[in-house]
Amino acid sequence: MTSTITVASYNMRKAIGTDRRRNPDRVLAVLKEIDADVVALQEADKRVGGRGSAMPHELIDGHGMYIPVAFGVRHNRLLEKIPGGLHAEKLMKLDTRNLGWHGNALLIKPHVGVIDVHAIELPTLEPRGAILAELLFGDRPIRIIGMHLDLSGLWRRRQMKAILDLIAKRPQAMPTVLMGDTNEWRDGAGSLKDLNGSYCFAATGPSFHSRRPVASLDRIIVDRQLAIEAAGVHTSAASRKASDHLPIWARLAF
Repeated sequence: MTSTITVASYNMRKAIGTDRRRNPDRVLAVLKEIDADVVALQEADKRVGGRGSAMPHELIDGHGMYIPVAFGVRHNRLLEKIPGGLHAEKLMKLDTRNLGWHGNALLIKPHVGVIDVHAIELPTLEPRGAILAELLFGDRPIRIIGMHLDLSGLWRRRQMKAILDLIAKRPQAMPTVLMGDTNEWRDGAGSLKDLNGSYCFAATGPSFHSRRPVASLDRIIVDRQLAIEAAGVHTSAASRKASDHLPIWARLAF
């Protein structure tokens, strides 16, 4: 029997909208509109201090729609090297818990099982990472990679190679989806050439800039064990305002 799932990717720009206001409630409202089973977020954490989540954990918990996948890693905190610094954080009520890894995070619906996870260090001049989660839908496994590739084409190619090498070394074979902000303007360019025809691109369409989308920087890339039944860019009044990227989605059968 064929299973169908919906995946989505969203560069949420640290919850800062096109009005330059940080409003994580808007991000959750957009995710509710999409109603995907799995969401890969980019820029889900702030860039300062311990890179605390741009969307408070309590807000996600209270929303009840998604569960953040825990990767068992954290970034160094701003006050960590100062004696008593972590205690000071508590006194100042600073929540420096990150949501993911170098801004990448995965949210899943409660019915989705987690088999294994891995936080990926990527080669780069600046802190970059990707995340891997092997998930279970009923009795069917699927591997999800969330990523945000570098602005530099040279480093993007190195990062994609690192991701593909890791996939090849995983102990269990399963259908794989790579999704996120690739920072590539063309499907056949740069880092995306290294996919060598083993993967195909969901025809989502342009997602950047949210006010006038002209670039398909955000992509959902699936291996050929999966069938893409439908795909697109989620355009709504809320999504045009919540970030400078529009979210993309794909319905997959396997």
